[in-house]
Amino acid sequence: MIWQNLIKGFEIYLKLERSLSANTIDAYIHDVNKLYEYLEESNNIKHPDKVTYEDLKAFIEWINEKNLSTFSQARIISGIKAFYNYLLLENIITNDVSEMLEGPKLQRKLPDTLSIHEIDRLISAIDLSKPEGERNRAMLETLYGCGLRVSELINLKLSSIYKDEGFINVYGKGDKQRLVPISKTALKYIDIYVNQSRIHLNIAKGHEDYIFLNRRGKQLTRVMVFTIIKQLAQRAGIKKNISPHTFRHSFATHLVMGGADLRAVQEMLGHESITTTEIYTHIDRTYLRENILKFHPRAKK
Repeated sequence: MIWQNLIKGFEIYLKLERSLSANTIDAYIHDVNKLYEYLEESNNIKHPDKVTYEDLKAFIEWINEKNLSTFSQARIISGIKAFYNYLLLENIITNDVSEMLEGPKLQRKLPDTLSIHEIDRLISAIDLSKPEGERNRAMLETLYGCGLRVSELINLKLSSIYKDEGFINVYGKGDKQRLVPISKTALKYIDIYVNQSRIHLNIAKGHEDYIFLNRRGKQLTRVMVFTIIKQLAQRAGIKKNISPHTFRHSFATHLVMGGADLRAVQEMLGHESITTTEIYTHIDRTYLRENILKFHPRAKK
């Protein structure tokens, strides 16, 4: 019963104090329940304050035997560390035995990005003679120009645009707000869409403030945005595996390549940790290496 109460307290902490998303909270709770499952299976249930480093090491071996992927193992260890950090903050334990736990080494996969030329090709592939054409152009300009997540794009509202200041108010992960600069180009195409195309829609009740709407006057879905981008990539002859997130990666990569400060990029992307943003410095190096190998006369020989 003690564990169930502590896990419930952890869940409330993640929701109210950390403001994490429901999916992230579920993952953390699942990870802690895994530890409890192991202790129960080992006939070794005891108060978290009595759990030793050796117990946790044995738990890591136990999950390793379950043939879980290295990513799943790393996530579980991260969840256990977060739980023990919570217990320490609440003075439920006096010593964090999870501190020394090490997860499996993960291979950091560099995300696909688009060149500026490829982004231009995608936007040029939009059929502006169709009713949804102006919407799609405004949507892609906003995705790339602001580095938004797809969830942030579809939830973007007219009341969130501060045109005179050149900012938009974005609700990111965990419902956290941030102000993101928006270019004159993106604002221009949003204006064209809103004032020339969107006004002809019969807008559904409750959807009046959402910027990007479908033909029924309702907020666009994530799936619809994915579909639009996949179709445009096919029409533009781009063979890369493209999704809405590709525009976010491209936005960040092009900023870093242009010399933008990494902290500024972190703020614009809404990353909690600078280490998440640092992946774009690796993309920059990869880009430089590829160009040297391609164009340097010595590299060709």
